[in-house]
Amino acid sequence: MTCVLLISGSTRDGSLHTAALRTASRLAPPEVDATLYTGLRDLPAFVPGDPEPPASVIELRNRVAAADAVLFSTPEYMGSLPGSLKNLLEWLVDGGVLNGKAAAWLSVVGPGQDEGARTGLETVLGHGGARVLRAACARIPLDMRAVDEQGLVTDPQLHQALQDMLQALVRTLAMARPAPSWQVHSSLYPVITASDTPAFGRRPDFNGF
Repeated sequence: MTCVLLISGSTRDGSLHTAALRTASRLAPPEVDATLYTGLRDLPAFVPGDPEPPASVIELRNRVAAADAVLFSTPEYMGSLPGSLKNLLEWLVDGGVLNGKAAAWLSVVGPGQDEGARTGLETVLGHGGARVLRAACARIPLDMRAVDEQGLVTDPQLHQALQDMLQALVRTLAMARPAPSWQVHSSLYPVITASDTPAFGRRPDFNGF
């Protein structure tokens, strides 16, 4: 079982980013435990070096530490990350839980509409020592007309695109893990090189979505 924590950078109830992640969590394949984080609004302002962080921060850090990967989807505000998401990331960086953590992003808008946010996200993740799995990052443009009253994406084609995105994340994560020690040292189980494996690292074709 691969555990993926889904984090939306929006605090708006009708956010496309949250709707996409909420739908992805419900469509996750059996081998993936994809859980949507819903505590963004409850996080207090970041206090550098706080020796006793609030319970909401401890819970967030524990959930990130327990996840195999973290998938972000965020809007762009004023050419950069929303302040609420930046605050969340600062708590994570300060706690050291992003160090070595696999991370990816999902964009739900067209090209050129969130470059500042995505660049800012990758910059902060880099400062925290996270491993951005670029081959698992995806752009699946959505429209509010594709979201129902429950905040779920209804288009079957978009459902398939979200499922493909999660599967690509799992495959990329598996390829990024170091080989077991027995594979490195045993002549009976030789290491499989990149040339021997399918190109799972490539971003899947979402047929325009």
